[in-house]
Amino acid sequence: MTILLIIFTIAVLIRVFSVIRYESIIHEFDPWFNYRTTQYMVQNDEGLYGLWNWFDSESWYPLGRSVGGTVYPGLHTTAAIIYWSFHRLSIPIDIRNVCVFLAPIFAALTALASYLITKEITKRSEAGLFAALFISIVPSYMSRSVAGSYDNEAVAIFALVFTFYLWVKAVNTGSILWSSFAGLALFYMVASWGGYAFIVNIVPIFVIFLLITGRYKT
Repeated sequence: MTILLIIFTIAVLIRVFSVIRYESIIHEFDPWFNYRTTQYMVQNDEGLYGLWNWFDSESWYPLGRSVGGTVYPGLHTTAAIIYWSFHRLSIPIDIRNVCVFLAPIFAALTALASYLITKEITKRSEAGLFAALFISIVPSYMSRSVAGSYDNEAVAIFALVFTFYLWVKAVNTGSILWSSFAGLALFYMVASWGGYAFIVNIVPIFVIFLLITGRYKT
């Protein structure tokens, strides 16, 4: 647990270095659009329903954009829930700061999910710790989860790994409860990123393989 906590801390700190060194800012085009969408969501009294019906006349000018039908709302909803939770606890926090630091926090959670799935597959906690360490420092993932990179991958990579963990857990235990959790995690993944196709393609391939090889129980 101590090693896992250290890895969790490392995953966050190396991603917020730019904020410590320079300033808290959202960068790139898509993160700015996502931030503006989340800002509209938390400032609108209708919340998610208001986002769903929002037609943004300033995007893709002069055509405009029906935002609710063209975005994956999982990212914005996650940030909005965190924002509302802090304010319900009377902790004043700006929605921009929530958006800036969302990716590093979820990167640390991805390290935890990597530990869980690797331990579930190998039955060895040390293998899980190595997996968590590698995912916390791998450059390709860091580039999509640094502070200020408020894009769909900020939460979707965690949802992807965690869904696979719950699915493997459900397969190993045969539990309806774990299967339900896997379904909810898949729902969150589908709501967050178009990469959900990775899951909905791999799972049927795995099931077909089990049917062909006869490695299943009735």
